[in-house]
Amino acid sequence: MEPEPRPRVELFEGPEVPPIADPEPDVSRETPPTAAATATLPRPTHTRVIVIANQKGGVGKTTTAVNIAAALAQGGLRVLLIDVDPQGNASTALGVDHREGIRGTYEVLLDRDAIAWHAVASGEAPNLLVLPATIDLAAAELDLVAVAGRERRLADALDAYLRDHEPDYVILDCPPSLGLLTLNGLVAATEILIPIQTEYYALEGVSQLMRTIDLVTQNLNDHLQLSTVILTMYDARTRLSAQVADEVRRHFPEQTLATVVPRSVRIAEAPSYGQTVMTYHAQSAGAEAYRAIAREIAERGARG
Repeated sequence: MEPEPRPRVELFEGPEVPPIADPEPDVSRETPPTAAATATLPRPTHTRVIVIANQKGGVGKTTTAVNIAAALAQGGLRVLLIDVDPQGNASTALGVDHREGIRGTYEVLLDRDAIAWHAVASGEAPNLLVLPATIDLAAAELDLVAVAGRERRLADALDAYLRDHEPDYVILDCPPSLGLLTLNGLVAATEILIPIQTEYYALEGVSQLMRTIDLVTQNLNDHLQLSTVILTMYDARTRLSAQVADEVRRHFPEQTLATVVPRSVRIAEAPSYGQTVMTYHAQSAGAEAYRAIAREIAERGARG
């Protein structure tokens, strides 16, 4: 016998507040793809190597990396994601084993192993390969200090990989810092994507990152350019999110994508199941946002 519903408690006097919508019902971990999820995306004119970086933590950097990678691959594109973060969260979200002892990014950087030796297929989408990161990568910054050409280790490995393979996109997920691992990502890439959380401290640290980008382009990689800014954790109910979004668009009018990533329980839940939101809940608002972002990125790439 079901219990009787409790009476509504009036906390405030005045006009009635609209009721809060019921949460989404529980769903299967394997929701069927929508037509949009299987739509083919245009191929870029050349391989695009995109580093996702922001030394400010908690901005949705890894979440953005894995969901864009999965969305692009679901759209029929060939994608390689390189996990450069010792936490290995991107490897976890893409369902790739990265226990201690698994060979991956550390061996590519320190032992000069070939990327192709350790890149493994992700079950999140066809044509999606992942170079995993293990906890060993945490020691890489110290191990690289005495190595000649330490900031070019990843670039050299990627150049060798691209001579024999033709991915449409290479996505580099970096740690939330501006150390040697992130520097390797910046030197290896031709584009940088910055996720910015739509909260009060959104632009804090971005100016420092921009100075680092300037130093890299002047001294190590003159091909690197800021191509994309994505607004994450957008809450349409708050005036603050809209104000921060406006401020970011003023600073980066050409680079900021039209689509924003909403705050989403489904996006947050997905990694705990070793999935991206693209397969965990394909019809959720978060998955739809990342599909739209992938299309914006792909269409820009197709224009050259």
